[in-house]
Amino acid sequence: MEPVRVGFVGLGAMGGPMAANLLRKGFVVRGYDLSAEARARHVAAGGEEARDPAEAAAGAALLLIVVATAEQARAVLDAARPALAPAATVVLHATVPPAFARALGAALAAAGHPFLDAPISGGRLKAEAGELTIMASGGEAAFAAAGPALEAMAAKIYRLGAEPGIASTVKTINQHLAGVHIAAACEAMALGVRAGADAATLYEVIANSAGSSWMFENRVPHILARDFTPLSAVEIFVKDLGIVLDLGRALRFPLPLAAAAHQQFLAAAAAGLGREDDSAVVKVYERLAGIEVRGRGEG
Repeated sequence: MEPVRVGFVGLGAMGGPMAANLLRKGFVVRGYDLSAEARARHVAAGGEEARDPAEAAAGAALLLIVVATAEQARAVLDAARPALAPAATVVLHATVPPAFARALGAALAAAGHPFLDAPISGGRLKAEAGELTIMASGGEAAFAAAGPALEAMAAKIYRLGAEPGIASTVKTINQHLAGVHIAAACEAMALGVRAGADAATLYEVIANSAGSSWMFENRVPHILARDFTPLSAVEIFVKDLGIVLDLGRALRFPLPLAAAAHQQFLAAAAAGLGREDDSAVVKVYERLAGIEVRGRGEG
């Protein structure tokens, strides 16, 4: 049986490992990214290099898009759509407003292309392990075409309905919680250190107590190590919590916790930390309080 040919746009921290997992499972993957270094890593992993989104899409049964914003997704599709094979399926893995996913699905359906609204969660480590969580909604044709590729990249695939936009709604709720939890973890750790607690001990106790969360356990070690290499950047949550607040505004639904967390990410971005790991929100508190949240032996 001839291997499935996949076009892949977005070979960054998440997309690169996802494409590598497809390659390991026998897919032929032609990938494009703005970064020449990312394209080179893809080729080194056994993939084919595309010079632009159209070349990635040409001849592919599937086009997978892993970008950061709706605007980037629109630009990719504007470039790739003329090269799409008839009935090729498009899968969007970006976190976008639900209304954008619905409109995109309608436009692609009118052109004869099945579409899967399929945002992802799990971070770079889960992407590398092929253990992502994928929230997906779309028609049966899209699920049938994309299913084997999704299984190559994910540990959990949630089929959330037949209409694009449902999956993006679920991802929006996930990002509400994730953003609030990160901001709360940073605030709490900074308060503890300002009050005189040892940061490493505080982390250990809370990680084994009721106040912990997945984000607390995942992000606070970055802070203690003073390693703000972006696994997920501050700017991502400026965008994602913005989507949360836009949804609440459209529904006339109050979101005071999301709004407060959004302000902290905005403060971090305004302080020049937008491209650092999202745990760099702690630096906003550190600068205000004249402290540093640091583990033992760091620095």
